[in-house]
Amino acid sequence: MGRTRWREHIRPLPLGLGLFFFVAILVVETPLHDFEGFGDRPAKAAAVTGLMALLWMTEAVPITWTACLPLVLFPALGVFGDGLGGDLAGAVGPYVDPYIFLFLGGMGVAAAMQQWNLHRRIAVGIMAALGTDPRRLLLGVLCGAAFISLWISNTATAAMMVPIALAVAVALERQVGPGHMTAFGASLLLAVAYGANVGGIGTKIGTAPNAQFAQFMERTVGVEVGFLAFMAVGLPFVLIMLPVTWAVLWLAGRRDAPHASIGAAVVESERRALGRMARGESIVLLVFAATAALWMAGRPLHGALAPVFADAFAFKLGAAHVEGGIALLAMATLMLLRTGGQAVLAPASLRFVPWGTLVLLGGAFSMAHGVQQSGLSAFMGSRLGAIAEMSPPFQVLLATLVTVTLTAVASNTATTGVMLNVLRDAVPAAHLNTVLFASTIAASLDFALPAGTPPNAIVFGTGFVTVAHMVRTGVALDLLGAVLATLWCIFSVPLVLG
Repeated sequence: MGRTRWREHIRPLPLGLGLFFFVAILVVETPLHDFEGFGDRPAKAAAVTGLMALLWMTEAVPITWTACLPLVLFPALGVFGDGLGGDLAGAVGPYVDPYIFLFLGGMGVAAAMQQWNLHRRIAVGIMAALGTDPRRLLLGVLCGAAFISLWISNTATAAMMVPIALAVAVALERQVGPGHMTAFGASLLLAVAYGANVGGIGTKIGTAPNAQFAQFMERTVGVEVGFLAFMAVGLPFVLIMLPVTWAVLWLAGRRDAPHASIGAAVVESERRALGRMARGESIVLLVFAATAALWMAGRPLHGALAPVFADAFAFKLGAAHVEGGIALLAMATLMLLRTGGQAVLAPASLRFVPWGTLVLLGGAFSMAHGVQQSGLSAFMGSRLGAIAEMSPPFQVLLATLVTVTLTAVASNTATTGVMLNVLRDAVPAAHLNTVLFASTIAASLDFALPAGTPPNAIVFGTGFVTVAHMVRTGVALDLLGAVLATLWCIFSVPLVLG
């Protein structure tokens, strides 16, 4: 039985193809094997990175398995050139990066929201506030998903919101008759996926690529991107992108939209089912609000605490340490507080924490560290001189378009890990911050394929959305999103990050 279960998780053909290319990159002589100052380490890093990217794209093995490859392959191949002990430390370190704990704490708060159904109350409240006319109902679902996704992973947001949107869609279809609401039903469910994708762009913990970007900027570029600084770029872009997304979804779904009174009845039914706010919900809401406020005050907190840690512990405290500490403190507080005889964050609710995503994030961090330290990123940058010769707006646009295209077939985490390292040594320093931020935003802008992002896949699984419908709606949004991300980052990033 155990052997059978293992086989269920493995796709032999793409796995064999990945291993073939891994060996080929290692043994076939190329310029990667003799890069000045680094020897053959770029080839070794390229072999591991290529294997990981291919396995992530094809899901030949579970993505968490792939994320653990640097732990074995980097020390075994000597990618860092520091001996077995040094290479092992270089591979393991990124898995316990402060940004991992920031993400963990944020997901702990999210799990408490799920335990007490606070996320559902927020979503239904937004829909009720915006109105139940079909256009407003569509906007309410979109904005509800986007708001929750600011603080919770895109995947968790979609998983939370789909039952609500599905209940609304089914109730509406029951009123108008089966088969009479295909276009609007599809748009309503796509609003969950697209809202989750777009909303995740707004904060540092909204989606894994945001944490990757902040970690990369701090470790590799030497620029700290605080919680508030990230929001200053990300949140306005969300506010720009949401009306565009809503307009595209309404154009696609308006032809069979139902009467407003039907939507009103469904939303009112959801509100009655929720009842009055429980004490546990109030506690979670209060802790969440305090946590968000502390994150936004991260820079002055870091300024006050850094000298204390330097004097008392000879430890260099980074902004990520402060933000991660705040997140873990919030999670611990929720686990310690009790109401009605149970913990506000019960141990059983920790199943809502996406542990696999934390491993995936650690693997992406480790992969990026290997690409940088092995000299592979410098090698790739030396071969991409044409990008450096382009005008800055075209550099940003090319980065966003390539990222959107790549994220259609690879996870946004894998895409971000590859693109940040490729662009780091290919773009002049004067425009680097803008290009990297735009590429990070673009990694969350795949709307066209079910496999593009987990929210897309979750919504596709409801049966209300066909591949053809998603492609028709999503391609337009992919292109519009890439252009808007380019324009917004060109304007905003230099003002915020310099």
